[in-house]
Amino acid sequence: MPTDLAAADATTAAAEESSTGSVPTLRDARRLIVKIGSALLVDETTGKVRRDWLDAMADDVAACRARGQEVIIVSSGAIAVGREHLGLIGRPLRLEEKQAAAATGQIRLAHAYQETLARHEVTVAQILLTLDDTEERRRHLNARNTIDTLLKLGAVPVINENDTVATSEIRFGDNDRLAARVAQMVSADTLVLLSDIDGLYTADPRRDPTATLIPEVRELTPEIEGMAGEPPPGYSSGGMVTKIAAARIALAAGCRMVIAKGKRMNALSALDAPAAGGGAPCTWFLPGAEPRTARKRWIAGHLNARGTLVVDAGAAAALARGSSLLPAGVVSVDGDFQRGDAVVVRAADGRELARGLTAYAADDARLIMGHHSQDTAEILGYQGRTEMIHRDDLVLS
Repeated sequence: MPTDLAAADATTAAAEESSTGSVPTLRDARRLIVKIGSALLVDETTGKVRRDWLDAMADDVAACRARGQEVIIVSSGAIAVGREHLGLIGRPLRLEEKQAAAATGQIRLAHAYQETLARHEVTVAQILLTLDDTEERRRHLNARNTIDTLLKLGAVPVINENDTVATSEIRFGDNDRLAARVAQMVSADTLVLLSDIDGLYTADPRRDPTATLIPEVRELTPEIEGMAGEPPPGYSSGGMVTKIAAARIALAAGCRMVIAKGKRMNALSALDAPAAGGGAPCTWFLPGAEPRTARKRWIAGHLNARGTLVVDAGAAAALARGSSLLPAGVVSVDGDFQRGDAVVVRAADGRELARGLTAYAADDARLIMGHHSQDTAEILGYQGRTEMIHRDDLVLS
């Protein structure tokens, strides 16, 4: 299996590949994250695991491993499986019922993965994460080290959100973004989001028959983000909106991402060849630059930002040149955050410009916004940082 260095270098290889214009395939991956949604894994009517589909997926995973690729699975399905065993089918669930369903469903889901991959003599390891586990630095590093160790030992980690304890304030809410955070955390070079649709279309193909598939995306422009539609009905909690959010996290880490239709059998092996050469139609999101440092990847991937700083045009231009954010350029402060928390930086028109770790708590930030840095000591009564967010703690979106 690849070493830590090889896995880290894989992100650079993916970024270099995208700049050459070569057609990507799954065979190019070194460290691979595969996200499997509930709608693919669980029969919506019976609440049971689709074993034939899962067996075919396990065959694909074994084939990836046989050619030297490391594979991590991010799987939904615990609540969908558990609710059937607790007699909770057919009605909306309260939070505590979802957590109860997850508690029983996780056992059955882990057993299903263990049983199917045992046919290939592959060891399965279960890891449950919450949003806080990826956003609090020490827990982030602990999770990364555990996953790295499992991969070194030849296991396939199966990761899911820890629904038995997660409440709204510490939830991802969808496994698309969880998968992207895992990819960012472990320096994966390829992320596969298996969906009920072939990829990103110019419009919702369920409503617009003229919609066409976009095979490659190299920049997340406002037009691309505007193509995301509403999530489909059923077990799915995602949709194209969450997949675009996942792409933003993955690309910031130098990790390429592909959206492909997962309901077909052997959905992974269908990506071994480009669509023009007989492979499955899909959309590849390709990073356009070198991956950021580990610290900046962690900042960029924050999902649970504690507040928002709105800046003027001059500050926006300075940020684009690589400068720090100074108090003078901030025109409004929203949220309740403390020094060191992650915040979003937006332009006056609402566009996200950056994310960073603020040097001031919200109350102090409101007092010094619009003022020159040399005035902060007089305003606050103490000498703080010159910058609202230092450029070392800032990542452009």
